[in-house]
Amino acid sequence: MDVQFGKIRFICGESGGKYPFNHSVYLEGGDCRVVIDPSCGLQKMTDLKQKEGVDQVWLSHWHEDHMAFFFLFENSTLRISERDFPPLTDIEIFLDWYGITGEPLRAIWKDIMLNNFNYRPQTEATFFKDKETVELGSLKAQIIATPGHTPGHLSFYFPEEEVLFLGDYDLTTFGPWYGDVYSSIEDTTQSIRLLKSLPARRWIAAHNTGLFDQNPGPLWDHYENVIYQREEKILAFLKEPKSIEEILSAWLIYGKPREPKEFFEFSERALAGKHLDYLQRQGRIVLHEGKYVKT
Repeated sequence: MDVQFGKIRFICGESGGKYPFNHSVYLEGGDCRVVIDPSCGLQKMTDLKQKEGVDQVWLSHWHEDHMAFFFLFENSTLRISERDFPPLTDIEIFLDWYGITGEPLRAIWKDIMLNNFNYRPQTEATFFKDKETVELGSLKAQIIATPGHTPGHLSFYFPEEEVLFLGDYDLTTFGPWYGDVYSSIEDTTQSIRLLKSLPARRWIAAHNTGLFDQNPGPLWDHYENVIYQREEKILAFLKEPKSIEEILSAWLIYGKPREPKEFFEFSERALAGKHLDYLQRQGRIVLHEGKYVKT
């Protein structure tokens, strides 16, 4: 259900905001009308454009499930972190940033991005500065850099309304995503802790529950602890040396094989790979003769 509080509107996404949709936010600034992450649903975004208008589109980050209906607002100003803009300029860069290799797989993903998510290369954008305050007439927004999920992931805090938009730090039971080439487990942890520390009265996440009218409280810790639980599963599995394929076949991240196969096999490899790299940097495992070994 959509909810209006002051000049901010929570727009509930289709399928409860689950991928491939998200929850969007509409800002009714006196000088500027803004939609954040326009991927809640085609009809709602079409109605918003036709009935109320949109001057600017703000993206929390570059992922496809946050910009699927941006094409409706091609005459509006795009605003994003400069760090996250490159994947929006070229579909090949987009796939590179996900770490998708091999022409058969890239062809599948390219088709999905073009036809399911309406990917269109962007040539222009206005970039947010970290920690800047954006004046929208009667509404102010503080720009908060929250890297980790992506290098340029942004959250938005509205001090007068005490509303904090979390973006993809969504407090779901699955836990955080940091599987892109330029994602970071370390930065993800720091961003979760930063968001947890900010004063707010309402919290908006881009997926699932979406709107929190009360402090998420223990959900912050549960969300961060998923990172450590994944790590512990991998270390426990490495009681004997294992190859990357043996690790992936155990489905330690997702628990079991899922469909569509191309999506979930890629996601399992991406997240498990990040943990293996992280554990190697910590000196807790090594790669020896093609197998990962605990030190």
